[in-house]
Amino acid sequence: MGSTSASDASESRGSEGVGRRDLIKRSVALGLISVPTMSFLSACASSGGGGEGDKAKAGQKTEKNPLGVNDTAQMEFVLFDGGFGKAYAEDAVKIYEKNFPKVKVKFSATQKIQSVLQPRFNQGTPPDLIDNSGAEQMDMGVLVGKNQLADLTPLLDAPSYDDPNKKVRDTLRPGIVEMGQFDGDPVWILYYAYTVYGVWYSQKALDSLDATYPETWDEMLAVCEKAKKKGIAGWTYAGKYPYYLPFSLYPMIAKVGGREVLDAIDNLEPKAWEHPAVKACFEAYYELYRKGYILRGTPGLDHIQSQTAWAKGKALFIPNGSWVENESANVIPADFDLAVSAPTGIDSSDKMPFGTIWASGGEPFIVPDKAKNAAGGMEQLRIMLSEASSKNFTSKVKSLTAYNGGTDGITLTPGLKSGVAALEKAGENVVNPRMQDWYVQLQKEKIGVSGLGEMMAGRLTPAEAVKKIQGFADETAKDTSIKHYKHQ
Repeated sequence: MGSTSASDASESRGSEGVGRRDLIKRSVALGLISVPTMSFLSACASSGGGGEGDKAKAGQKTEKNPLGVNDTAQMEFVLFDGGFGKAYAEDAVKIYEKNFPKVKVKFSATQKIQSVLQPRFNQGTPPDLIDNSGAEQMDMGVLVGKNQLADLTPLLDAPSYDDPNKKVRDTLRPGIVEMGQFDGDPVWILYYAYTVYGVWYSQKALDSLDATYPETWDEMLAVCEKAKKKGIAGWTYAGKYPYYLPFSLYPMIAKVGGREVLDAIDNLEPKAWEHPAVKACFEAYYELYRKGYILRGTPGLDHIQSQTAWAKGKALFIPNGSWVENESANVIPADFDLAVSAPTGIDSSDKMPFGTIWASGGEPFIVPDKAKNAAGGMEQLRIMLSEASSKNFTSKVKSLTAYNGGTDGITLTPGLKSGVAALEKAGENVVNPRMQDWYVQLQKEKIGVSGLGEMMAGRLTPAEAVKKIQGFADETAKDTSIKHYKHQ
């Protein structure tokens, strides 16, 4: 698959309380994320080899080396090769090697994170830093529940790369630290990018139809009908990876029924999927299929193919994350006027205002508990969270990072500019569903592929899809082998 964190659906994610939500709501930045398709099997819990004796000895802590990195120990960094590419990470690796001239970093990039790294976790010989993203993202809930990750608190409490008087945690965008938590204090994940999810479109295409972005579902159907008469489909999506659909569907459910509906879904509460807001949104999306507003052949398209068809003007709308601007840069026309919007609602009876959007940290970086050089992995992240590295990332991939700044002197691209505007419009009305972090297999394979994918292909009615998905959620809730998380 192409990229999926920035590509496949960037998907990743801890238990968040009201504080976390309040923080993220206030943020006015953006970036990317990733959605996974295969869950990290519980086999990764085996302890394997690799004891404490294999770990690099601690180096001397100094002002320039606050984490006490061993300046002769190799550091291994495995990156997800997705929509953000490799250049930003390779540039940061060069800084690490410059700072520790006796070290040659072992750097590699792959789209098959789980296939490549699961055996190494089993053997107790994982890399020191991993960008755990993409279609084969390892299941965060399993990793945390099986004590496979190192606590990143030492990194967060270390002096920042640019200002020794500021801790790393004090340089991050609101909500990033909290998102890396699952059960209280330990921070297991550092989300490097910041993603806006929503409905992406060409403003030029809408203008050519003499249409504006629809705020109610009747308006959405009217715009799609206008497009259909001109031979253009209303929607397309990653049919092979239908867990992209929630990027717009989940915040729509929150808009219609309130954010507590999403919380109930995340908490695996009985009958959560049977809420009237869920049913209304499923029926609305099904109408797109029933009225022929979905691009023909969409169920067979992967994320790259659907994005390419959309960029070529074959469909108006596509649910996606902010990585799409970079991932599809080679097919989006120069005059496309890329834009993103919060999802369309049902009508004026919706509980939350138009503008309610999903935005959160993306591109999850982890340091394994059994890493030989955990201090080196954290130091690489400290470098990446500098202003220079953040600017480099934003310039190269058209997305913001977790670093709260780094945009001075950078001209924002159309999609990035639109994403920031969408966040500003949302204000307090930013939601962050945790299903894709807490229960990867449930989100991707069951809710996504077996539920929403089947419904949007016309093989399930909305009522059947609701019943099937509620059944999957109930199975997960009863499965004692799975660690369960709840909004506090």
